[in-house]
Amino acid sequence: MKDNSKKKAKGLSLNVRNNLIGYSFILPNFIGFFIFIFVPVMFSLFLSFSHWDGFNPMEFAGLDNFKDIFSDKVFTSSIWKTIYFSVFTVLFSMIASLALAVLLNQKMKLRGFFRCALFFPYVASTVAVSVVFNAMFQKDYGPINEFLRFIGIANPPGWTASTDWVIPALIIVNVWRNMGYFMIIYLAALQGIDESLYEAAKMDGASGWRLFAKITWPLLTPSTFFVVMMLTINSFKVFDLVYLMTGGGPGTASTMISQYIYNQAFVSWNYGRSSAAAMILFLIVGALTVIQFRAEKKFVNY
Repeated sequence: MKDNSKKKAKGLSLNVRNNLIGYSFILPNFIGFFIFIFVPVMFSLFLSFSHWDGFNPMEFAGLDNFKDIFSDKVFTSSIWKTIYFSVFTVLFSMIASLALAVLLNQKMKLRGFFRCALFFPYVASTVAVSVVFNAMFQKDYGPINEFLRFIGIANPPGWTASTDWVIPALIIVNVWRNMGYFMIIYLAALQGIDESLYEAAKMDGASGWRLFAKITWPLLTPSTFFVVMMLTINSFKVFDLVYLMTGGGPGTASTMISQYIYNQAFVSWNYGRSSAAAMILFLIVGALTVIQFRAEKKFVNY
């Protein structure tokens, strides 16, 4: 009996030791998460129910901040602008990245060069990208409008100087930046598809579009889910590109939710309203993520 109890004690101590070793590896990540994410989020949640300008004492505001921002036309319009920006960014980025992946998955010369060249915009400096595209989108002397005039368009768009064209301009730049990264994800998924599936389908007479629709696209479902989810989250959180290219202008024509949060916090010094807007953005992104997860499960089960 004593020997059995000793063995159990030794076994228990070994399990505890192994668990402690495992926890020690993930502890730094948990500490970083707690300090840099959890604490700021909790403080932002507290601020959303308070009035505070960063200098005077905090005052409990209840739901006043939420009532104020929903009565603010700039905020409500920023939601629709963010949705508009996100829908077309996700759609065009997914189509472009998938098309490029299918193309560059074929045997062709300089395939490695084109893959690197298309991935480069994703790692390029946002500041540099914004400066270059602002110059290209100039209404009077920009190369894009010069080309449009050359092909016969007498009055090309004003792009970032136009309230109607500023968001399409931002969508173009964002798609250009994103497509290389998500092309790599689709490439990895395409290279994981068994070639024997295509060979069997070709023997049955399938070719071209039918091969893509019946084999490639269904097998890319997990990758497509990841691409759509990441693009949606990133599009709703977009800030740096908009801030550097337009600053939310002209006027408030390109003010997204993130820009509104920034303006309330660091221009108007209204941390309570800024935090309330941040909480609403958090809820929107969280709800979209849950919907996408459920849709993906239903699609896979179907």
